Amino acid sequence: MLLVRLRRLRRAAQENLARTQGSEARLAGIIRSSMEAIITVDEGQHIVLFNPTAERLFGCKAAAAIGKPLGDFMPARFRVAHEAHVRRFGVTGVTDRQMGQQRVLHALRQDGTEFPIEASISQTQDGGGTLFTVILRDTTERVRAEAALRRSREELQQLSDRVQASREDERRRIARELHDDLGQRLSALKMDLAILASDLKDAGTPPDLLDQAAAMHLVIDETVASVRRIAADLRPALLDELGLIPAIEWLAKEFAARYGITVITHAAEEEDVGERAATAVFRIVQEALSNVVQHAHADRVDIELVRQDDHYELTVRDNGRGNAATQPAGGERISLGLVGIRERARLLRGTVATRQAPGGGFCLTVRFPLGLTSSAEAST
Repeated sequence: MLLVRLRRLRRAAQENLARTQGSEARLAGIIRSSMEAIITVDEGQHIVLFNPTAERLFGCKAAAAIGKPLGDFMPARFRVAHEAHVRRFGVTGVTDRQMGQQRVLHALRQDGTEFPIEASISQTQDGGGTLFTVILRDTTERVRAEAALRRSREELQQLSDRVQASREDERRRIARELHDDLGQRLSALKMDLAILASDLKDAGTPPDLLDQAAAMHLVIDETVASVRRIAADLRPALLDELGLIPAIEWLAKEFAARYGITVITHAAEEEDVGERAATAVFRIVQEALSNVVQHAHADRVDIELVRQDDHYELTVRDNGRGNAATQPAGGERISLGLVGIRERARLLRGTVATRQAPGGGFCLTVRFPLGLTSSAEAST
């Protein structure tokens, strides 16, 4: 009976051993065929496993790598911090090194070249103590692509800045020509027509012709008014002659007259706002008011520009429809104008926030630094 039991125990042990050997063989196969480098170190951070992908990645055979400190495969400036991280991980089990969820690390090939990696670390216990396994991948191509994308974005932003500046210069030129050239010609024509009408009246011209001359005089008046309005819409002279605050107050008055919406302005005394910055803020207010007309169905708008410590805060708030029905996910009204507002705020090194106003309505807030407004102008 005892012999039978011993045979069963020996057979069970052999089966367990076979299963263990099979599992180890499968694990070894996975490690060998893995597309990612796998390195295992002991508690002293000496390498005990170095898979074929690690061999290719570091340009070092496993036979040469095993027994070496893991620090030999990273730049010297990172070794102390890495060793401390592994020791801390061994104690706490907490790490920020998880694949795809961490900063870029750096490794060192056998020939001395550095390359970027991302890595994750885990620990296991065996009979001899704790083993730490690092799984890593080369991110050189991704880092290059990200750098190229950043350069493209920077170039696109620089192009956008130049386009904005060029557009404002062109608006200023056209507005000046409309006011100085066409406006003066229309004024001269109006004076000539007045003289002609007086001469016709003295000559006993029939009343219907005098009425026609008066109608022409009225058309010229309307044309002069239209030219002035178009020139002001392109580039208000107040912005260049008197500054940002008078220009905003003029814009509010014109907006109220045109759309019948009450506009209340609260503005601090401006200072340290360069020409480009003043233009950007003015266009932001202009676009925000346009957004009110298109989306808000409001009858009152409050515009506030105040200085707070080292920055300005611009707020445009209406009492219209600020509920979710007029806004997409994220709480922003559907408006291409908001894209333009964000772009102009970027020129100011500023930020844009949108929210529902208390009691209903919509509130746009732009914050931009006081000291950077002149440098923002210089950079464009």
